Amino acid sequence: MTASSAKFRCAGCGIQLQHEHRESPGYVPANAMEREPAICQRCFRIKHYNEASSVTVDQDEFLRLLGGIASTDSLVVHIVDLFDFQGSLISGLQRFVGHNPVLLAVNKIDLLPLVTNWNRIRNWVQKQARENGLRVVDVVLCSAKRGIGFDRVVEAVSQLRGDRDVYVVGATNVGKSTLINRLIKDYSDLERELTVSRYPGTTLDAVHIPLEDGKHIVDTPGIVYESRLTELIPRRDLASVLPDKPLKPLTYQLNEKQTLFFGAMARFDFVEGERQSFTAYLSSAVPVHRTKLERADELYAEHKGKMLAPPDEEGLAELPAWTRHRLRIPRGAQQDIFVSGLGWLKANSEAGALVDVWAPKGVKVLLRESLI
Repeated sequence: MTASSAKFRCAGCGIQLQHEHRESPGYVPANAMEREPAICQRCFRIKHYNEASSVTVDQDEFLRLLGGIASTDSLVVHIVDLFDFQGSLISGLQRFVGHNPVLLAVNKIDLLPLVTNWNRIRNWVQKQARENGLRVVDVVLCSAKRGIGFDRVVEAVSQLRGDRDVYVVGATNVGKSTLINRLIKDYSDLERELTVSRYPGTTLDAVHIPLEDGKHIVDTPGIVYESRLTELIPRRDLASVLPDKPLKPLTYQLNEKQTLFFGAMARFDFVEGERQSFTAYLSSAVPVHRTKLERADELYAEHKGKMLAPPDEEGLAELPAWTRHRLRIPRGAQQDIFVSGLGWLKANSEAGALVDVWAPKGVKVLLRESLI
């Protein structure tokens, strides 16, 4: 690395510095670019506030970063979002981590009703992880927002890591930085480390946070999955889609050939089956509109972006066109119809049904065993 190129790299983690995109790796305010030493916003916050902030990279960059974990001796902490479990689970993680143990930290449990059977949820998570090819040594349920279960996460890290480094991985908006901040607080004497040496790291934006025993917490960037609706809709609409309080389930008694619109983000058609109920688990800020299937196309064409919103008309222009997912719920099965980033509908009857789900192209839509 030449002296001139080094000048524009973070003295903390080595990432290329830039001042145009606040949410991207290496961001530093323009007026701080010439400081000696210059450090990126994330390293600045770790050094001065013992606080890590989330950054993101695209999927290819993230997978290149994951590729090196198998050759290390590490504990991998994978944080997932219970509200968007299938959307935030890192597909194929097992082949990247090799024989390293994986601790699954399941965040946002505060969104589920207080009467939830937590043993059942934990068993559900373990089964879903297995079905996705992920072997985990433990599952911890937690809530970053409420501070619930984080003592147990830290305790599990202590028990499982031995003298290993700790890699923390997760998709965007799953609460990764909150856990990193807690681990920094509990394990790292950062002020002493950072005042005497360059902050270790790599140009791939994995920040190595020094621990008192000479090992590191490796803070990886958040992976962006465009199969999540929350990555596609305008940022101004995120507050409507991401719930910030316990879900209030909405139950709809439907005859076949009836339709539910979820703003202008998705549509559910009950195509065929006995009269039955479906319970929606989604943010209370998402408006639901019911109509007859025969009127659904006309209603959408006339009211999308207006009565059917969010997004508004401008936001809809940025979304991919809808695509249809035809799903058959087997008779006798307890199933959820899951739309990544939006939530899910629970089919309450065991009579079976044929349904269509319309969502922006690329958004993950699937049937799964009922969570609740």
